[in-house]
Amino acid sequence: MTAKPVYRRVVLKLSGEALAGSAGFGLDLDVINLIAGQIRAVHELGVQVAVVVGGGNIWRGAAGSLRGMDRATADYMGMLATVINALALQDALEKIGVETRVLTAIEMRQIAEPYIRRRAIRHLEKGRVVIFASGTGNPYFSTDTTAALRAAEIEAEVILMAKRGVDGVYDSDPRTNPDAQKLEFIPYIEVLNRGLGVMDSTATSLCMDNKIPIIVFDFNQPENIVRACLGERVGTKVGSEGESHG
Repeated sequence: MTAKPVYRRVVLKLSGEALAGSAGFGLDLDVINLIAGQIRAVHELGVQVAVVVGGGNIWRGAAGSLRGMDRATADYMGMLATVINALALQDALEKIGVETRVLTAIEMRQIAEPYIRRRAIRHLEKGRVVIFASGTGNPYFSTDTTAALRAAEIEAEVILMAKRGVDGVYDSDPRTNPDAQKLEFIPYIEVLNRGLGVMDSTATSLCMDNKIPIIVFDFNQPENIVRACLGERVGTKVGSEGESHG
């Protein structure tokens, strides 16, 4: 019997760095094509997929602010960087036959549709992959917070946090502690109390308030996005107290 997905609608969160590949900056088209192929595999299972992309491979607003730039201006520049990434991912998806729409929180009619909640849901219901760009449209909010907000708005059942080279959440930094243990499950409140770098605190709190689970995994491992959608044990699940990984 063919395995069936356990989720009907998901939000996939991709960092900008994930799209940069080993270079760490710019766009690696081979990596983007790999991600597009995984998204298509999930889409073919009948899962409705929305994607939130970051922009850190091109510009990071917080870094600009630390060097003296006005924070709001730096953040708006970062939002524009997410649009570049969204268009690159859209192109890769369309080339492999996946109908896609980019919805941006900052209006730019020539290249993307404005974000409207009901329109986003309708696109998903019609079987299109929706890519959310420009963050929330407001400075001072990360794309992690965008993922949590959009997931709540479109009633997604889970956020898939696809990390590059990070296969889950650890009890300490595995880069500095060789004895760090990977956690299969961790409650939201523990993530907040221990300051673990899953999402920023605003995003984690929003997920906790709306009971949206987060699955953190390494997208470099083939089929991890598909496996997560099928309910297999992949990476680390963040959820409410008393839940399990499954």
